[in-house]
Amino acid sequence: MTDSMLALITEELSRIAADKGETLPAVGPDSRFLDGGLPIDSLDLATLLVVLEQRTGQDPFRAGFRQFATLGELASLYGADAKAPASGGA
Repeated sequence: MTDSMLALITEELSRIAADKGETLPAVGPDSRFLDGGLPIDSLDLATLLVVLEQRTGQDPFRAGFRQFATLGELASLYGADAKAPASGGA
């Protein structure tokens, strides 16, 4: 997992939360997506995955779903060779 990927995930989660009128609490690699107090639901998580694919050019789920529950687990799916995030976002 790279710090830049974790930062990108946090940035996009903040944007998703803000769009819903929520504030993202402090998060880290061990923060859980759907049962850890984050103001997101499964649709928001799907949106996050689409945005991450757009911003990184990678789709770690192309061959099928891969299990993850935390921010760190998701970041590690993108590997250390993830492209630097494109500026501007989605």
